[in-house]
Amino acid sequence: MTLLEVLATTRRYMVLPGNDFAWSTWDDEAEALAEFDALVEQVRQGERPFTLHVLYLPTGPLQELAISSGWAEQYLVLAARFDELF
Repeated sequence: MTLLEVLATTRRYMVLPGNDFAWSTWDDEAEALAEFDALVEQVRQGERPFTLHVLYLPTGPLQELAISSGWAEQYLVLAARFDELF
């Protein structure tokens, strides 16, 4: 799995119906996707934005979203792969 594939898979989880953004740093899905998609675009351009790394940190916004939304185990797999590739 490439870094872009990890990001695409993460995004698919971020748009699941019923996600709970209350414990993340985002107010809602739209805000989360706006930030995430902008960072993914930077990766596509060959950059490695530090902010993207922060999103995947333990207790970071993505983990909080995953835990509160029921996909914590899948997130841990994605985060581990992200760490290997980033």
